[in-house]
Amino acid sequence: MDYFKKGAGGTPGGVGDFIVGTILTLVGLYLLSNQVRVTTGFFGWRMGGFMGGGVSAFGITMIFMIIGVILIFANGKSKLGWALSGGSILFTFVGIIASLRVYFQSTTLFVALGMFVLLAAGLGLIVRGIRPHI
Repeated sequence: MDYFKKGAGGTPGGVGDFIVGTILTLVGLYLLSNQVRVTTGFFGWRMGGFMGGGVSAFGITMIFMIIGVILIFANGKSKLGWALSGGSILFTFVGIIASLRVYFQSTTLFVALGMFVLLAAGLGLIVRGIRPHI
């Protein structure tokens, strides 16, 4: 029953600071992420230069994926097949993430300060809530 007397992070006190800090941080992160727009240009990522001529890197990874799947269906314990399939899935996701374009929409200074102050104050309260209170 002694664990009910301990606060956030197993230290005495600080539960209120931790909860309020978590709420402020989540509100700040929500407001910040609400101002960010993400677009993609996946088909612009090509070997031989960005937006240049050449072969799509996505197509090459699919060739290795097909070879890996063939090897896995031929022998389920094929390490090469699993490596080719897993590697091509990994490179596909990396290629998609690398081609994302992230934009911060224009906003007023007041709103931007509000977002960052909420985020910083929330993180500060979380840290204070985890530290032991005397």
